[in-house]
Amino acid sequence: MNAIDRNELRKTIENEPLLALYLYTPLCGTCQLARRMLVIIEQLFPTLPFYETDINYIPEQAVEWQISSVPCLLLFVDGAMAGKWYAFPSVTDLYEQLQARLPR
Repeated sequence: MNAIDRNELRKTIENEPLLALYLYTPLCGTCQLARRMLVIIEQLFPTLPFYETDINYIPEQAVEWQISSVPCLLLFVDGAMAGKWYAFPSVTDLYEQLQARLPR
């Protein structure tokens, strides 16, 4: 996963036709477990760029995107949010959920 800062975030979302953004906080244990799952998921979707950022550094976007908790995975297609996940039950479940939302 590529780390992205608040200055690059908006531009990247606008310029990338497809991307996944993982939101976390550093002291969140659940976030650390979810990240391990996403490292595996990233390997299963080689054409989907994965980014990550600490939600503490993007408070305006968190409000705009109505983020209610972390960990959170967002999927953007052509600059628009196409999916939002807070639950990370298994790698298989995440794979299926992402696969269902990706453009064909």
